[in-house]
Amino acid sequence: MNNNYVTEAINLKSYNLNDADKIIVMYSKENGLIKGVAKGIKKPKSKLGARMDLLVANSLQLIKGRSLDTIVQAQTVNHFRKTREDMDKLVLSSYISELVVNFGEGSESASEEIYNILYKALNKISNATEKKDMLIAAIKFQLKILLIMGFCVELDTCLCCREQVLDEEMYFSSSMGGIICKECNEHLGVRLKMHNKIRDFMQAMLQFDFDYESEYDRKATEKVCQVCFDLLDDYIKIHTNKRQKSVKFIRELAV
Repeated sequence: MNNNYVTEAINLKSYNLNDADKIIVMYSKENGLIKGVAKGIKKPKSKLGARMDLLVANSLQLIKGRSLDTIVQAQTVNHFRKTREDMDKLVLSSYISELVVNFGEGSESASEEIYNILYKALNKISNATEKKDMLIAAIKFQLKILLIMGFCVELDTCLCCREQVLDEEMYFSSSMGGIICKECNEHLGVRLKMHNKIRDFMQAMLQFDFDYESEYDRKATEKVCQVCFDLLDDYIKIHTNKRQKSVKFIRELAV
């Protein structure tokens, strides 16, 4: 029986196994979250070397094990090298990686879709020249992974009366999962008012791919992007009971 298999995967986390080896947590295109042992990685002449650094995409050959697989070969697909030259890029990329770790368990049926948006988001952040563009990539990732995992934010119709909300006044409830119209909110008292242009921007971010620059991408400001990012992060914390450690650093960088 051949236990070897090949996959593309992105390194998300690592742990020391012993004096010479590490466990690498990766998200793979075919198998979702996987853990592989990188033998001898701590030795100066390791054949795996920098390929096992965090936030690196590789084409891998592994041997299937009972609880842990063993990484036999790795060929780098993308180092996302520019990410390591900029703190904003590094922190936002780490945030996205944390999201994948938190959402990744049991996501094998959607592994190719998640892998693709993870790769595109990391690549977009790495090549961005402005903080605004980094945040746009992160926002697109937040919205798209929420949709894939069944936690999609309702941005079209009121959660109470189910009527479509157009350009009028509206409110946003993270706990309820989306927008509330003005009339329904008279009974609910949701405090967070949402401008229709913010809602339209988020709808566009959900709809468009990472490589497509829409009018919304071009007109957005860094401040608007930061507001949307924080709103979605609060939503994620409420609906998944997961806190992203990188958020603290992101908010410190935004000050």
